[in-house]
Amino acid sequence: MLPVCLGVSMSIDFAPSRWQQIKQTYRRWWADELDRPIVPVELVGRDPARPQPAAPLLSQATCADWSIPVADLVDRIDWELSRRIYIGDAFPYFNLDCFGPGVMAAFVGAKLDNSTGRVWFHAPAELPIADLHLTYDPENIWLCRVKDLCREMMRRWQGQVLVSLPDLGGTLDVLSTFRPSEQLLLDLYDEPEHVHRLLKETHDLWHRLYREIAETMAPHNPGYTSWCGIYSDQPYYMLQCDFSYMIGSDMFAEFVAPELASSTQRLRRAFYHLDGIGQLRHLDQVLAIPGLNGVQWVPGDGQPNTAHWPDVYRRIIAAGKKTQTWDGFDALDAIIAQTGAPGSVQHRVFARPIAEEAAVRARLRTYGIE
Repeated sequence: MLPVCLGVSMSIDFAPSRWQQIKQTYRRWWADELDRPIVPVELVGRDPARPQPAAPLLSQATCADWSIPVADLVDRIDWELSRRIYIGDAFPYFNLDCFGPGVMAAFVGAKLDNSTGRVWFHAPAELPIADLHLTYDPENIWLCRVKDLCREMMRRWQGQVLVSLPDLGGTLDVLSTFRPSEQLLLDLYDEPEHVHRLLKETHDLWHRLYREIAETMAPHNPGYTSWCGIYSDQPYYMLQCDFSYMIGSDMFAEFVAPELASSTQRLRRAFYHLDGIGQLRHLDQVLAIPGLNGVQWVPGDGQPNTAHWPDVYRRIIAAGKKTQTWDGFDALDAIIAQTGAPGSVQHRVFARPIAEEAAVRARLRTYGIE
């Protein structure tokens, strides 16, 4: 293995001046001063100028292999990032969702199981809701592993690569690990006082974990992001409550909306992950949260892609919120045409073969992106 160099990676093709450009573009976007969409594209196939490291790529399938030193995991990630050319609004970025969606559950005592190649979380024991408490453990093995990785990434890249916060999950989603969904649904009716108590415990722990992991990456991380890849130079996250797919508007108003509003006050910027048609009934309540900056709409499996939901996007934009899509140039064009608000749209980073560079750059120029 080649020696690991301190400071900026010699193989990742992204200079500090490019980061300054990215930061300025996003500052304008958040401030509603950008008259075009944000479109990040990675061209894959660049020669990293060194052999592929032996360590596997960190993923949900490999995250529980404690035999791999964190330095080796980061070296393999560095090699992968070095295979890419970052054009448009793209930047080097590593997504820490590799420990699974809702990893906060593992941080507060749930069992992490990746035996299927995907991460699932299970309660360590079945407890009556009155006896259930979520507590902070500074020695939790998963929290320590994530922090060790973050420290090594900061040491290796010195701000050249943006590292996301892990996919902490939503508060009710985390609770549903300890009170599997049918139990938690019944708890909303039968034990609302305990649900509210646990929501407060989970909310406070969530923000403590967010702050601690972010501080672990300070001051080298060039900003903030979550699994969605939207950049912010101020504390930011993609909030969610996938559990709300199973509840009505009254329950959302009691158990979800107030906690979301509180989180937007504790963060500087926030989006909401509106996942599936079952959540559309909650969209007006989500849009009414003053501190929420945007909504990411996910139609769900078996539904038409994002180009086919003009009413949803018009409601989001009319409420003064931003949005994120990910279905490619044609879907992006459709959403811009439907809303007339190109400066309110961010396309999630997507990859194209390096052989398509000329065509991709030509398409980017149609949005005014050189």
